[in-house]
Amino acid sequence: MLKTAEQVKAEYRAKGITISSIARQQGWTPQEVYKVLNGQYKGNFGKAHDIAVFFGLKAKPISTQ
Repeated sequence: MLKTAEQVKAEYRAKGITISSIARQQGWTPQEVYKVLNGQYKGNFGKAHDIAVFFGLKAKPISTQ
């Protein structure tokens, strides 16, 4: 089931984990992650897509191999 950005933020807030710390652990900048969560990056391609998939905002792509 896909999540909304607000659900993702609330989930991590409830766990006491900052979005910035998750971003750094995954090798992303906090700014990149917040732009995806705030809708400035749509998450259609590249790193933004990887971020959206990681947080459950988009479904994982189906492999064709």
